Amino acid sequence: MAQIRGKLCWKRIKDISGLEIELDFDHPLLRPVPSFLDMLLRAHRVKFNQERPFILLVAEKKTLDKVPENINVVEFLNEMEGVSAALTSPEELEKNADRVLYRGQAATVIFLDMMNDDLLSIAEDHDIEPLLTGIRTGIVVNPRGLEPLGAKGVFEVVTGEASSLLTPSTVKHTPWTRLFYPRKTTGPEGEWIPDLVEWVRDHWKEIVLKPVHGHTGRGIFIGPQSESRDEAIQTALEVEPYIVQSFIPKGLWAEEYPWLDLQEEKVILKQWQTDFRCMINDNGLMGFVARFGGIPTNVGTGGGNQSVAILKTEIPVKEAVDRINDAIMGLGYSTVMEIQKEMDQKGLELGHIYLKGPTPNTLRPRIIKPNHLAPLQEYSANLWSDILILEKMWLGGKLDHLVKLGEDSAEIARMQPWGGSSALIASDGLFSFGAHL
Repeated sequence: MAQIRGKLCWKRIKDISGLEIELDFDHPLLRPVPSFLDMLLRAHRVKFNQERPFILLVAEKKTLDKVPENINVVEFLNEMEGVSAALTSPEELEKNADRVLYRGQAATVIFLDMMNDDLLSIAEDHDIEPLLTGIRTGIVVNPRGLEPLGAKGVFEVVTGEASSLLTPSTVKHTPWTRLFYPRKTTGPEGEWIPDLVEWVRDHWKEIVLKPVHGHTGRGIFIGPQSESRDEAIQTALEVEPYIVQSFIPKGLWAEEYPWLDLQEEKVILKQWQTDFRCMINDNGLMGFVARFGGIPTNVGTGGGNQSVAILKTEIPVKEAVDRINDAIMGLGYSTVMEIQKEMDQKGLELGHIYLKGPTPNTLRPRIIKPNHLAPLQEYSANLWSDILILEKMWLGGKLDHLVKLGEDSAEIARMQPWGGSSALIASDGLFSFGAHL
């Protein structure tokens, strides 16, 4: 949806400004939905090649009418010849022997859009045995055995004891990480740290503290932006498990974007932090999702999603970004406001909504060049193989000190080991493509 809005915005900007720069918004890696659908059909063929596909997207009941991406995926599947799909919740499932049923029809694939702990919360009031049957029989994508490998504590072994077993690209794009508690360890440069808590106190402007099980930016303490050092450290030691990570200098993952200053009624250049999420499946790199915002980069910090475009004109990314920024700034407040309103209206039409309004989107896309694609594909393939190594470590009990799961959650994870089967893995990366500050 961000791609559609970004392409609309770019066409208007180019038509009005006459800017002679060519951008591609339609490369397959910028439109990952077809690859996602193909992944689900591959998963179907593994077990039920002779049956008609019936694919369920299962999510929490409260989200069924609120996540347009899920709704759209089901609509796309139902438009495919010979394929049926439905969006539902765990409470609506039934079972017959080892088959999972929805409204009397046996599912061949279930894409499960929730965490194991969310599933256990539902189990307090509802029977989830039908869904557990799907997990045990291996028809659930993503396999539940992947979840422990997404725990933030695993980053410690990537940047520590297992770094020599993993590919350099994975290690390079993972910030130094340690579980945060009174301990001895090694630092970002391999230096000896006799007391991690005191080291964090002394290096407060160089680190970030994050809850191990946190989401959406909740509970994060950013050293360079926080004056309550001692209070933050005490919270991280007492409230819940935390990790400490190196703080990546903001200039390496920040870009300037034209932005409407509604109060002053003018177009300004605003600095936003960016991140670039690689979506990976069993066929390799599937596509990208770009976000912008404060720290962390999510809509709660005033940012949102943004489109991505591949630069087809033979100029450096930085030159293209500067020329596009200048062109937008030169259009004037009223013209840019009209374009913004069109983009917002398209967001409402598409259901690209946050808190009853259109999800914020930048006036300029995140720009990459064709020669960036091969390294990103290599990084994605390497990460996939490295996660297989980490899974073997977890199954062998070698990550138990880093992955703190409840007994019931761990049991669900062990019902369905991953082993490289069809899955969607999202890797957030702070990549610079040449336009950083």
